[in-house]
Amino acid sequence: MAGVSDENKAGGGQALGEESLEAFFARTPRVALAFSGGCDSSYLLMAAAAAGCAVGAYCVKTAFQADFELEDARRVLDEVRMRHPEADVGFRVLELDILSQDDICANPPDRCYLCKRFILGAVRDAARRDGFEVLIDGTNASDDPVRRPGFRALAELGVVSPLRRAGMAKDDVRAASRELGLFTADKPSFSCIAVHVGAGRPVTAQTLAETAERLGVTGGKRP
Repeated sequence: MAGVSDENKAGGGQALGEESLEAFFARTPRVALAFSGGCDSSYLLMAAAAAGCAVGAYCVKTAFQADFELEDARRVLDEVRMRHPEADVGFRVLELDILSQDDICANPPDRCYLCKRFILGAVRDAARRDGFEVLIDGTNASDDPVRRPGFRALAELGVVSPLRRAGMAKDDVRAASRELGLFTADKPSFSCIAVHVGAGRPVTAQTLAETAERLGVTGGKRP
């Protein structure tokens, strides 16, 4: 879809280069974070804690996520709490039955949008019950709204992406993470297992298991 502008695909929360991280955290002292244990959200968690924010980190576990992702999230959480023991950092794991979502598991072309809307909707609802009004995620300036249908879900749900708003690309996040000594600085990006099932092929417990075996991520193994 060449020629489609960033503004036509990204919501205000993803406006590119609008605001520094420091400015965002200064005006947003309480945030809920969609926390995956990946490079981007891990850096955000550390940065928010360092800024003195109250942070609720919400990690989603579904059949689509490899087990090592939750292990990494817990490791990052321990590191953040160790470095910033005074910080108010909460952590919740939301276990969602994504295989019960027929529209997602039919694996249509917009599956990523449907999946992100389902997952972030659940995070937003849990965060609101816990008293958080602002939900942030790790979308960065390298993420292309034209190629990533999940941007639509971010806009619809009012999610804010501070890294993208700060103009921080993936390499910037990795460099900043190295300066902080985060082990996730060089963690390879890993799409959810469902991405690798194959276009148009139904996503079931069996196809996910077969795909996880092919990717070598069964039993907590890393790719």
